[in-house]
Amino acid sequence: MTDLYADSSRAREERWLTQYYFVRAAFSAVWVAIAFSVGLHSPAIATVLLIAYPAWDAFANYIDMSRSGGLAKARIQAINVAISVITTVAVVVSLRTGMNWVLATFGAWAILSGLLQLGTAASRWKRFGAQWAMILSGAQSGLAGAFFIVQAQTSMSPAIGRVAGYAAVGAIYFLVSALWLSVSRLRRKAA
Repeated sequence: MTDLYADSSRAREERWLTQYYFVRAAFSAVWVAIAFSVGLHSPAIATVLLIAYPAWDAFANYIDMSRSGGLAKARIQAINVAISVITTVAVVVSLRTGMNWVLATFGAWAILSGLLQLGTAASRWKRFGAQWAMILSGAQSGLAGAFFIVQAQTSMSPAIGRVAGYAAVGAIYFLVSALWLSVSRLRRKAA
């Protein structure tokens, strides 16, 4: 009976995680499409998008934390929520200073959130497997963050284009993770 309950609980959590990854991928894809189509030509839209991206990440991590056992069990996500909220505020402040500061802010955030994503994926690997894309995403986020910080020291094109490229890669990682979990679940059902 205990094994049946554990299997049922794991299946629910896996379905939730799959849906979560699909939602994260969809949001990022829409965000990227708006950033490349309108954000590059409208400073006002670019501003809203640059603020919305870390705010969305904070909200998404909060939902994930809540579904993953709350603050007591999902401390990495809780830290990620706090960092994304701080980043949202920092982006608002840095927008008044200049795009170089915005890109540096996104760089610092990408490094920190990438490391936290690595930690979350590693802990989920034990329970769900299929976290290799999230591990790669976390590592890539850290590298991209370092690259953003270096780019922020130079004259550059608008930050929205660089952040949109980063977000596009993140969307792909979320989509791959969702698909991988879906296929894994279908294989188990067929077996």
